[in-house]
Amino acid sequence: MSDFRHLSVMPEEVIRFLAPGDAKTYLDGTLGGGGHSLLILENAPNALLVGIDRDQTALAAAGKRLAAFGDRFRPVHGDFAGLAGHLATLGITALDGFILDLGVSSHQLDTGQRGFSFQQDAPLDMRMDTSRGETAADLLNELPEQELERIIGEYGEERWARRIAAFIVNARNESPITTTFQLVDIIKGAVPKAKWDERIHPATRTFQGLRIAVNHELESLERGMRAALDLLKPGGRGVIISFHSLEDRIVKHIFREYAEGCTCPRQLPLCVCGKQPRVKVLTGRPVTATQQETDENPRARSAKLRAIEKL
Repeated sequence: MSDFRHLSVMPEEVIRFLAPGDAKTYLDGTLGGGGHSLLILENAPNALLVGIDRDQTALAAAGKRLAAFGDRFRPVHGDFAGLAGHLATLGITALDGFILDLGVSSHQLDTGQRGFSFQQDAPLDMRMDTSRGETAADLLNELPEQELERIIGEYGEERWARRIAAFIVNARNESPITTTFQLVDIIKGAVPKAKWDERIHPATRTFQGLRIAVNHELESLERGMRAALDLLKPGGRGVIISFHSLEDRIVKHIFREYAEGCTCPRQLPLCVCGKQPRVKVLTGRPVTATQQETDENPRARSAKLRAIEKL
């Protein structure tokens, strides 16, 4: 477990916006290797931190890394979408702050057998929690062509989604698609070479779309965000780091929804809707990593940080 590798993105910015304090309660809903949790516990004496992750390997690694904090750290195996239930089981009904880092860990990408990477030949798994759920291979070999097109086009934002889905169905009619390199070859055959983007591998978007579908990432994000915002105490803060436009759009819209006040027509002399802002957005525009950080950790390049404070 000691080889779990993941550099936490924008650590200084996370602490600046979260502003952790003494004897408070925090949630790291995407624990990973525990980097952000370590910073919070170091900067908040006597604070309690609950760390949730679907990946048992991540939980084990974080448990070792944070062992010195004793029972101030509480690891939970699960999806942060169900964070309200996880916290209730621990007797926690309110939070002083939370962090959600939505990126796939370096360990998950670099561990070939997990199937997240198109650069290593491996079984097409892609599950964050390998103990349950359908794999990417299950989806590729069982879903109708139209649904594959939707996943690749909507979640992967791939312009060649229709053609890739058709090639996948043709290939699986010959034999099941079970490995990453099989899928890469299918994608390369589907996308005309003259149309390949020089900046990214032709399989990037399809792999992203499948990973999001396998792990129900967008649904989990919306459910988990709303639960965390509802549990946040007045003055408490939330920080979310996203890595692609679909995630950032959800974060932005939900923050905007919670920050919105009266929605009555302007011509009404008095407010009748009674709607009050529930949060203050602390980041007018998303915060991005510095050049120095992206030089040291290229995976931070696409990260966007947004933060709010509960009113």
